[in-house]
Amino acid sequence: MKGNQLRLYLSALAYTPVEALRRLALKGTEWAEAQVDTIRLKLFKIGALVHISARRVWLEPSSTYPWKQAYARAFDALRC
Repeated sequence: MKGNQLRLYLSALAYTPVEALRRLALKGTEWAEAQVDTIRLKLFKIGALVHISARRVWLEPSSTYPWKQAYARAFDALRC
């Protein structure tokens, strides 16, 4: 029973930031009403080159990544 409770807590903890991403950054896009699993598969699980310098981290997605515009829009919405 404790194992199930821990899994439930971890699932709820993981769901919260994705819901905030959907509510804030994906507002007005085709993914505003998407399920969490769809967002996870299409935005988080991507192949990209990561370039790290002393001050910045660059993510360079593949040139064939089909949702590049939606990713850039969500990223810009989250920047302060």
